[in-house]
Amino acid sequence: MHLMPYDRFRHLDNMKREFDRFFTNDHSHLSTGFGHSIGNPSVDVHETNDEVIALCDIPGLEKKEDVSIEIENNMLLISGSINRRHEIMEENIHRQERYMGRFHRSIGLPAVVNPEDVRATYKNGVLVIHMPKAQPNTKKRIDVDFH
Repeated sequence: MHLMPYDRFRHLDNMKREFDRFFTNDHSHLSTGFGHSIGNPSVDVHETNDEVIALCDIPGLEKKEDVSIEIENNMLLISGSINRRHEIMEENIHRQERYMGRFHRSIGLPAVVNPEDVRATYKNGVLVIHMPKAQPNTKKRIDVDFH
């Protein structure tokens, strides 16, 4: 019979393994049907030769003030809120699964974009953001002033 030395940190190793497994696995059981998880709408990002395009599923927006789009440090930041209060009758609610409340998404962009020329449209619950790629810096000769 082999005896194993007592390891007081053995339980911590097991707990670390469980945390790693939890945070690396797909948790679709936590999904609400609105994006990957609560308050995080689903986003597809693809690029062409001239632009980066993001398509974001956000059903329920009613006006442009309900959504904010920013580009900062090569990150696309989408946030806002969905208010369905006018649709809900306070009595006799049997099921409420559609998302309502604040949402936020931060997405790293695959290329540097020009934030000045970004345009966005919203139709049928899909927000489409067109972000033209920034032109690479062209080589410029710098003259030196001698005094």
